[in-house]
Amino acid sequence: MLENARYLNTYMKSWERANIWIDHDRIVYVGDRLPVKMNGKTEQVDCSGLVLVPGYIEPHVHPGQLYNPVTLAAYAAPLGTTTLICDNAILFRCLSDVEAFKVIDHLAELPATFYWWCRYDPQSEVIHSLFNDKRIKAWLNHPLVVQGGELTGWPQVVHGNDQILSWMRETKLLRKPIESHLPGASERTLTQLKLFGADCDHEAMTGKEAVMRLKLGYTVSLRYSSIRPDLPDILKAMLDEGVHHFDHVYMNMDGSTPAFLKDGVCDHLIRIALEAGVPAEDAYMMASSNIASHYNLGDRIGHIAPGRVANINFLKSPSDPRPVSVLSKGKWVLRDGKRIDDAFSGYNFADDLEKIQMDFQLSPRDLDSASSTGLDMVNDVITRPFELAPVAVDSKLPDGTLYLTLADKAGKWFVNSYLRGFARNLSGFAGSFSTTGDILIIGRNKADMVAAFNRLKTTGGGLVIVKDGKIAVELALPLLGCMSELPMDQLIEEAEKFEKQLRQAGYSFGDPFFSLLFLSSTHLPYIRITPKGLFDVMHGELIVGEGPRK
Repeated sequence: MLENARYLNTYMKSWERANIWIDHDRIVYVGDRLPVKMNGKTEQVDCSGLVLVPGYIEPHVHPGQLYNPVTLAAYAAPLGTTTLICDNAILFRCLSDVEAFKVIDHLAELPATFYWWCRYDPQSEVIHSLFNDKRIKAWLNHPLVVQGGELTGWPQVVHGNDQILSWMRETKLLRKPIESHLPGASERTLTQLKLFGADCDHEAMTGKEAVMRLKLGYTVSLRYSSIRPDLPDILKAMLDEGVHHFDHVYMNMDGSTPAFLKDGVCDHLIRIALEAGVPAEDAYMMASSNIASHYNLGDRIGHIAPGRVANINFLKSPSDPRPVSVLSKGKWVLRDGKRIDDAFSGYNFADDLEKIQMDFQLSPRDLDSASSTGLDMVNDVITRPFELAPVAVDSKLPDGTLYLTLADKAGKWFVNSYLRGFARNLSGFAGSFSTTGDILIIGRNKADMVAAFNRLKTTGGGLVIVKDGKIAVELALPLLGCMSELPMDQLIEEAEKFEKQLRQAGYSFGDPFFSLLFLSSTHLPYIRITPKGLFDVMHGELIVGEGPRK
């Protein structure tokens, strides 16, 4: 029983006073009345001096960005983000549907609310695609899957991929929205994708682009991430453009890596909106009810109203979105500024997973490239092709150029190339954190590259840097090769240590983890290293094919 509560009524867009009754995980009454009878187990909370708002919703979660879904939820919920709408890519790629749905069921038992997407494509040129009609329809029809996308493969649809278009149609028939991925898209392209069925886009990079999407009938999901930290500028520009209604706007962190979450999750987004001049009611609704409405979940989450899940944040004032107490599914995960330590101890995510196997030997010869084409990094995630004369030994590599290999986890194939502009003095690196889940091996010294890979095998996945034959730093990611078991606070420290070592080796862009992740991701220009070989994204064709083991 929450008595004398001042709360945000998201239907009236106003601050109201009420008593709020909660039964287990549900709000059952909001109004002036108090119960005539209460049993001895009923907890009464005087909310005088506090402001209550709906639990925050993160609508664009990549739950395997070094952290795992449980550790992310355990970190986010006490900060007020009680609902996570998650990318299914890792579960889809690494597990059978039966195994993946078992994980989803177990996560649903935690005191946080999880929903999921259904992707349509693997985001890379893979040898054996896991995407087929049976699997996609099974995911789309799952009750906790609430959208199709994100649609990174939209050029395939534009150029006649009827298979993806049929899955988009199935999504719409199920009354589930489709999220697109349209960076830099023109009005023509946005209109075309709207006609194909896209409902939302999170790739507006300026206020003008956000306004154009609104005018075309898109829901606009504004991103604030470690590679695109421009939300403050976009919001200010939207206000300058005359935007007064934010009902079709919400915010997300687009799978930011651990260190970027130090300042908070959705609470930080709301603070940015408030500082930009967005009215408080809109700022909070952009992290709660607007999202629930877009996903047709307003009858369950996003509001403080009868019948909704009791996800409630208790604030000192509307000007401070960091809660002092949090109810998530009717359970305290934060009380008077103190986290409930065992709130997320009921499920061990690792129990449902198997470690990746890398049962093959790697030799320096496996790292030889037969091609002179390499990847030149323009920024964190954009790579252009460059040409290099074939080299035979480490000493002949031009300054700032590294060997680059993408290797199959089972050692069946290798794609060898060169990487320029990443970290000029990186001696040896190996990592299992990639879009395809295959192994990236990078460096100037092949012996150190092999040593890094050998260490990676013993950890069962992760990121390893070797210098002069010795391990300089490592970050173990034993869960499917991309996720740590560490609590978020510890993971942030370990990720920062790894990043520091990379920067000492010459990395100079914003987020090295995104740089590694996207080397094989074909939704970004201009050239990518993929399981099939080097791929020209703009022309949609292979430059150099993959090779079998030598």
